[in-house]
Amino acid sequence: MEKEETAIILDYLPNGYPLEKKMMPIAQAIGKKSLVLLELVPRRGISLEAGEEVYIGEGKRDKIYYILGRMHREKLTESAKNQLQEFVEKVVKDQEKRFIEFFNKSEAINKRLHQIELLPGFGKKHMQEILKQRKEKEFESFEDMKQRIQNLPDPQKAIEKRILSELTTVERYNLFVQ
Repeated sequence: MEKEETAIILDYLPNGYPLEKKMMPIAQAIGKKSLVLLELVPRRGISLEAGEEVYIGEGKRDKIYYILGRMHREKLTESAKNQLQEFVEKVVKDQEKRFIEFFNKSEAINKRLHQIELLPGFGKKHMQEILKQRKEKEFESFEDMKQRIQNLPDPQKAIEKRILSELTTVERYNLFVQ
C-alpha cells in the first residue's frame, strides 16, 4: 500500500471529541489516494477548514503535527459526513479514468457474484451487458457507457454511493476503499 501524501479535512474539532476526556484539537480527514479515513492532530495555533487539503507525507508538515491513526467510521461527525459526500463526488469526477478502468477490468468475486454487481442498482443483466460491451471495445468514459448500454443506472452515481457505503458502513467486499 502506497503511503498517503495529502489528505482533505472533513471536519475540524478545536476542542476534540465532546464525550472524550482529552481536550486536544483533532481533524477528521480522508486520504486523497487511498480514501482512508484519518484522525490528524494539527500543529499548535493552526486552525483548519473543512475541504482544506493538507500535506501528511514524510518530512516537514506545515499544518499537521502528527497522524493519530485511522478513524473509525462511527466517529464521523455529521458535518464530516456532508464533506465526505462532496469529496467523493469530486474524486469520482476528477479520477473518471480510474473508475472507468474498474468497469473495464473488474472480475468475478466467486462463481455467483461479480464486482460490478456490488454497485448499487447494477444487477446480473447490467453486469452481463457491460462484460459483452467491454469485450468489443473498452469503455472510455461514463458517457460512453451510458450511450452503449440501455437503461444503465448512472455509473458515476453508483460508484459514489458505493464509496460512501464502504466508508460509512461495514461491507463484506470493498472495491474502492482500503
